[in-house]
Amino acid sequence: MDTVITRFPPSPSGYLHIGGARTALFNWLYARKTKGKFVLRIEDTDEARSTEESVTAILESLEWLGIDWDEGPYFQTQRYDIYTEHIERLVASGHAYHCSCTPDEVTAMREEARANGKNPQYNGCCRNRNLPRADNTVVRLKTPDTGVTVVEDVVKGSTAFQNTEIDDFIIQRSNGVAMYNLAVVVDDLTMNINTIIRGDDHLVNTPKQILIYKALGADLPQFGHVPMVLGADKSRLSKRHGAMSVGEYQKMGFLADAMINYLVRLGWSHGDQEFFERNDLIEKFDLTHLGRSASMFDLDKLLALNAKHIQAKSPKELGEHLLFHLDALGIEAQNDPFTQGVIETLQPRSKTLVEMAQAAVFYYKDTIVFDEKAAKKFLKPDTMGMLTQTADAIEKLTDYTQENLENIFKQIMEDTGLGFGKIAQPLRVAITGTTVSPGIFEMLLALGRDKTILRIRKAAAFIQEMA
Repeated sequence: MDTVITRFPPSPSGYLHIGGARTALFNWLYARKTKGKFVLRIEDTDEARSTEESVTAILESLEWLGIDWDEGPYFQTQRYDIYTEHIERLVASGHAYHCSCTPDEVTAMREEARANGKNPQYNGCCRNRNLPRADNTVVRLKTPDTGVTVVEDVVKGSTAFQNTEIDDFIIQRSNGVAMYNLAVVVDDLTMNINTIIRGDDHLVNTPKQILIYKALGADLPQFGHVPMVLGADKSRLSKRHGAMSVGEYQKMGFLADAMINYLVRLGWSHGDQEFFERNDLIEKFDLTHLGRSASMFDLDKLLALNAKHIQAKSPKELGEHLLFHLDALGIEAQNDPFTQGVIETLQPRSKTLVEMAQAAVFYYKDTIVFDEKAAKKFLKPDTMGMLTQTADAIEKLTDYTQENLENIFKQIMEDTGLGFGKIAQPLRVAITGTTVSPGIFEMLLALGRDKTILRIRKAAAFIQEMA
């Protein structure tokens, strides 16, 4: 088989959303699986809606997801001459013609057809008039009057379209700009695209595109039209379902690998397996297991999957991602042993990196602000002696280990008659300012001996000052 060449052609009239990212992923994975090529093409012919900001956002989102491209990005606005050349070939070969019918005249044709119980479409008025090009002419493709155009699809199977339902559609406007269907086919032909995976909202365009391929005497690519992604209520995915730009998910603290994992499962399966690493996906992805049913976007499932990916990574790997979110909170940090130790204490219970960053703030603060209710309940005169005893004992340690910290707790429990919780909770408030934190020993070890002592003594001084 020829080298597989796939493509992703976003329109830069907005950001990259979930559906587009999934389309890019399917094409990228298939190219990587088959050791083929993945081409990026920016379909920016709608110049009124296309923006440089959107192009940048799309590229940044793909880069964050780790979807790299072998060719491109190509821009359709830089390819007008190529489209014109192919349109002229179609006119010269008799497969297309110039048409001078006005929009009002075409509307009248359609209304007349509708009134006669026929399909409302252009009636071929200029088909055989052999008109020359003029300022007021468009170019139409001469479509077959009989027969069917069949879309052979790796996802949906065969779908037949009656040619009588396809009128002589416009392939070039009167201003010389190529229409979408013509530009897409010419792009795919000249870029040697032989595998097209896209949303099934494009299926209606496919018979027209097939007719253009045939008129140009070109071989057809392999098509795969995947069902749309829907919200949990089975309606079209919108912002209220979480259909934000892909870049927003990065800001919300999702890992790119978790997004990749979740996106691929919105329409593809490999048995009952849910969790995939990136290399695992490249190895296992295929077109035969693309689903025929619409997929439901579920933010809770994405969160659960993100938590699993957080737990699966090493603290060092997570450190590279966490710094972005710490910086957003005004925390300057490095991906060093201290930060990696912090991550280790938070990793088992964090669903997102934002959650982890927020929970990590107390480790980096020079001054702890005590929650009023927590301080009132646990930082009382009768706990000051226990806190001071703990700080003194830790200060005498030559080896700051969990075993030695546990021994200190045991000794204090014996000396005071207090239970573990009566010691741990005031210490937790002293260290973090709140009653919620990672496990007491892992937290003290991650914080370090000197910071631990300093914070306990500051809490004791706070108690004394309040008294």
